[in-house]
Amino acid sequence: MPTRGRLDLSVIKINALTVPEEMREELEKRFAGRAGLVESAEGFESFQLLRPVEGIDRYLVVTQWRSEEDFQRWTESQAFKQGHAKAAKDAEARGHGHGHGGPAAAGAELWSFEVIQSAEPKG
Repeated sequence: MPTRGRLDLSVIKINALTVPEEMREELEKRFAGRAGLVESAEGFESFQLLRPVEGIDRYLVVTQWRSEEDFQRWTESQAFKQGHAKAAKDAEARGHGHGHGGPAAAGAELWSFEVIQSAEPKG
C-alpha cells in the first residue's frame, strides 16, 4: 500500500492488556464471542488479537481505523457496548464474570499511532 497523504493517515489503536496466565484462555474466549462486531463499523480497517509468547503477560488488541473520529464513533456505538456486555455475560456463565473472579485482564493501556509508512508484498 502506498504511503497516504498527511490528511489521509490511518490510525492504529493498541489496547495492551495485562492478563494473568490463568485468565488467558478466558480472555481468548471472550474475544472469540465478540467476533464479527467490529468489522461492520464505519472506518474499520483491521483487527488482530496478539497472544504473548516470550515470557510477557500482555496481549495486544490491535485495530486500524480510517480516522480518529471513526475509532471514537465505534467506542460510543451500541455494537461496542453490546460486545462488551456479551463478553461479560458469557464469562459469567462460565464462572469467570465480574461476580466470579473479575475481568480477564488485570490492567489495560490504550496506545495510539498514525501510519506514516506501509508496505505490502510485491507480486
